[in-house]
Amino acid sequence: MRYLQTARAADGAEGPIWARRKKRKASAAPLINFLVTLLAVFGALTLVLSIKERSIAEAGRMMDGWIATGWAGAQRLAGRTPEAAEAAADKAGKAAEKTGDALEAGAATARDELKS
Repeated sequence: MRYLQTARAADGAEGPIWARRKKRKASAAPLINFLVTLLAVFGALTLVLSIKERSIAEAGRMMDGWIATGWAGAQRLAGRTPEAAEAAADKAGKAAEKTGDALEAGAATARDELKS
């Protein structure tokens, strides 16, 4: 069968353009595609809830409740409670204070040495 010249590929490939298999290019940024999809789902959920609740603020409060519940569940699964997080923060604060005191003492010693 003969094809018109315009139906053939410019690089000399055989057969008409519509008969050739198309190569799919791998996406350059799958993480960005995932984030865009996640944001689109989040936007659609916000839209549906705001229509259902007749208020964007009420839809936001509902989603905030879901997020808080999920976060609390994730902390329980990880074995961390707010008390453990506060204890860890206190330990980190005390360590930072000790480090600051040591740096201050070292700076004072260096200052005294430079004056001499």
